This record gives sequence, structure tokens and C-alpha cells, in this order.
Amino acid sequence: QVQLVESGGGLVQPGGSLRLSCAASGFTFNSAAMSWFRQVPGKERDFVATIMWGRGTVYYADFVKDRFTISRDIGKNTGYLQIDILKPEDTAIYYCAAVRVVYGDGRPATFDSWGQGTQVNVSS
Repeated sequence: QVQLVESGGGLVQPGGSLRLSCAASGFTFNSAAMSWFRQVPGKERDFVATIMWGRGTVYYADFVKDRFTISRDIGKNTGYLQIDILKPEDTAIYYCAAVRVVYGDGRPATFDSWGQGTQVNVSS
């Protein structure tokens, strides 16, 4: 089982940017895709984006609206989520996941593993 280690979260002012990283530790990432989710305490975990690991095809949730960019570096076994023009409503814990099966619209169907989450706080 691939262990995913996230980093890059923190406190940022509205309008700023962050790049979150998700590194596969100890193993070569061999799942079909990597996805990112986010969760606010007391609410459901929301899908953000998926990248197909081999082809690099990307999918985004409707709310993303060009502020989020998912990418991956196969050689580094690492996926990324770039978030620009951050808003207070982006405050959440962001999770990455190794995905075994992806639906046709890019949403994950089954998972191999999850990261521990990284906190993003957007506040002035």
C-alpha cells in the first residue's frame, strides 16, 4: 500500500497562492490516478480534482473555476495542487488520495490510500 505524505498547507492571505504536495513514500506510485479533496469540519469531504497518473488527463470539480491546477511529477512520485487567488472559503483540510478506479467524469470510484491531510487557512 502506498503511503501518501502531504505538505504545503499553511496560513495565507486572501488573494495569495499555495502549492500543496502529495508524495508517495517508500513505493512507486502505481495507482491509476491521484485525486484531491477538501473538507471543512462538520461537512462532507468534497472532490476537487483528479489527474490520471500515466496520461496526465485532468478533471476538476465545477466550483474550481480555473483557480486550481492539479499536476504530477512521475519521476518524483509526487502530485501537486496549485491554488491561486485564495479565498476565505477555501479554508479546509486538503487530502490527496491514490485512486484505483475513476468514473468517466473524473471522480474517484475506489481508493488505494489516503494522505493524512494538510490544513489550509485563508485569512487576513
